[in-house]
Amino acid sequence: MDAFNLEEFWQLVVDVWTNGVFGIDIGQIIVAFGIFFVLMMVRNLFTQFVLRRLEKIVAKTDNEIDDTLVEALRNPIRFVPIVLGVFLSTSYLSLAPDLQQFATNLNRSLIAFTIFWALYRISDPLSEIMMRAAHVLTSSMIQWLAKAVKIAFGLLGAATILEIWGIQVGAIIAGLGLFGVAVALGAQDLFKNLIAGLFVIGERRFHPGDWILVPGIVEGTVEEIGFRTTTVRRFDKAPVYVPNAQLSDNAVTNFSRMTYRRIKWVIGLEYGSTGEQLAQIRAAIEEYVTSNKDFVQPSETSSFVRIDRFSDSSIDILLYCFTRTTDWIEWLAIKEKLLLHIKEVVEDAGTGFAFPSRTLYLEAIGEDIEVAPLHPTPQKKESS
Repeated sequence: MDAFNLEEFWQLVVDVWTNGVFGIDIGQIIVAFGIFFVLMMVRNLFTQFVLRRLEKIVAKTDNEIDDTLVEALRNPIRFVPIVLGVFLSTSYLSLAPDLQQFATNLNRSLIAFTIFWALYRISDPLSEIMMRAAHVLTSSMIQWLAKAVKIAFGLLGAATILEIWGIQVGAIIAGLGLFGVAVALGAQDLFKNLIAGLFVIGERRFHPGDWILVPGIVEGTVEEIGFRTTTVRRFDKAPVYVPNAQLSDNAVTNFSRMTYRRIKWVIGLEYGSTGEQLAQIRAAIEEYVTSNKDFVQPSETSSFVRIDRFSDSSIDILLYCFTRTTDWIEWLAIKEKLLLHIKEVVEDAGTGFAFPSRTLYLEAIGEDIEVAPLHPTPQKKESS
């Protein structure tokens, strides 16, 4: 009886071992896991071997784009041993037809994922190649194209994997069409900003790095032109995310495209200045501007120094000129030197700068008028 029970127990053990999990032999499962873990252990060695081979190939070229491509493919290459491990493990197992179809779909999905992941990763290096066409396309347009390519690879990869599992993408797209109409009605601003962004890029109003001013909205340096908003960094370093429609519908001043930078001053001199002093000051300022290489010459653009008018408190000299640099820091330095020179010229001429003043004339009518002091002195009381 005991021997019979032991024999029955052993048959149960053998039956569980051979049909333990979904009818798969447990020994095969253990071996399959062993194959997978071995490939995981040699994953780093495989990656280093492949990358070193690729690096040796690209080292023979002079450009750096292929180096960037190899670096972009590093993670997809590291994923290849995982895909290979799953494939070898499932191939070793004796699976039922349904499970075999599942394993086939899984392997096909992992392969498709790796391929489209690699294509997605190399989209950024490809944008650097497109930068060579900057004379045809702006940098912002190239960035948009790179983003569009990445999105396209992502959507194609998702559609491919769905098709592998028998999910009809066409039916999903048709169903989303009606849903998209409803969404479009509620997302008019989104599409408006998207189209406005295309106009901004197509018209080349500004590029990343340009200093722009949109009255009442923002002033600062453009950092990125996105699908919906443009990021502008104000001078206090705070980012402002401006909807593209506001940049398309409003007047935008692009200071970075100034040919020259203007200086327009009204220099007020004292009314006591003689005509000779005025002429001397005007001539000295004009000579400084016309002989200095930092300033644009009158033959190139409007530039002059003239005694302009008799103002309320001063005789005004109008200085109107342009600096060759448009850089704000350099412009401030040039303007500072000009200001110090003008002050020295005015002092050498023996006159001074005027300031707002008013003269009040008092005329007594009839007898003399006794004017009481503004702060009368209090009288002392006599003691009784």
